[in-house]
Amino acid sequence: MANNDPKIQVEFFHDVMSCWCFHASQRLRALVATQPDIEVTHRSWPLATDPTLMTKIFPSKDAARAEICGQHWKDAHDVENDPRIDYRLMMTRTFDYPYSMPSQRGCKAAEKQGGQAAHWDFFDRAQKAHLTECIDTADPEVLARCAGDVGLDVARWRKDFEDTTARDAEIFRDMETAKGYGILRAPTLIANGKHQCHGEYWSTFGHRITTERLEVFFNDIRFGRKVGRA
Repeated sequence: MANNDPKIQVEFFHDVMSCWCFHASQRLRALVATQPDIEVTHRSWPLATDPTLMTKIFPSKDAARAEICGQHWKDAHDVENDPRIDYRLMMTRTFDYPYSMPSQRGCKAAEKQGGQAAHWDFFDRAQKAHLTECIDTADPEVLARCAGDVGLDVARWRKDFEDTTARDAEIFRDMETAKGYGILRAPTLIANGKHQCHGEYWSTFGHRITTERLEVFFNDIRFGRKVGRA
């Protein structure tokens, strides 16, 4: 990238609940570490804004857990050969399957304290809690431990997290932005407000974004800049 070239501004729409975002976040981090022309802004795209949503979509809470873990998590585990995703362990848990808003508020509280870097660190830690440790990420105490684990001031994080009116307003603004882009699945990347990367359609509301897809996406943008098309 020439010194006078603007950065590629990327909006990363994601949800802690999404097993496909687990892979995309890891891959995007690796790419950004070697590509200084990419700048990431994190956007909330909650799959379930309401704790009752699971029983609206599925016959019961147990049926919801069975399909989400036994199908979607298993797909992400198997196709990626990813032992981090412990679908078998989550299927043994007895707490209600988490919904998105508590962990999304946690991400926004982290962002308020430490900007985009803190949002990303908290997001990754909460995903590990959800998909690997299989603990209840709707529990504020679980999320507070995640905040501490990534070096945040937990007392300050709690205060910001508990301001649900402000955090929900931030989340719903992101959702309106996603609606404007026509986003229907996560993870999705939007570069420079127009170029969309969503990878392969894989499961309900889920995209699989591979390392190769990311590289092609950003190389296309760079080439488009050179020829005046991006």
